Amino acid sequence: MELAKREKAVALRYDPATDSAPAVAAKGQGAIARQIKELAMEYGIPIQEDKQLADYLTALDLYEEIPPQLYVVVAEVLAFIYRMNNKYESDNSKTPGYAGIPPE
Repeated sequence: MELAKREKAVALRYDPATDSAPAVAAKGQGAIARQIKELAMEYGIPIQEDKQLADYLTALDLYEEIPPQLYVVVAEVLAFIYRMNNKYESDNSKTPGYAGIPPE
């Protein structure tokens, strides 16, 4: 398989209380990329597919903050994730046994 066509995955870490910008927490290609995605799904972390952004982010070193040129694109991804999290929490808050609501 051509290297350029290999599956890629990048995990970002960002805590606005402690970080000045999002940073690369994990990255990989092929089997490692699949493992990153599997772990994200296992832990309920939303996945955003963007091949071009993944290409840029995999060029960064682990724990390196994203460059200012990518702030807008990454902000859009983070906004997507926050929306997904809010939708998930909103949907599950109506489920008995979730968030302290005892099942009937």
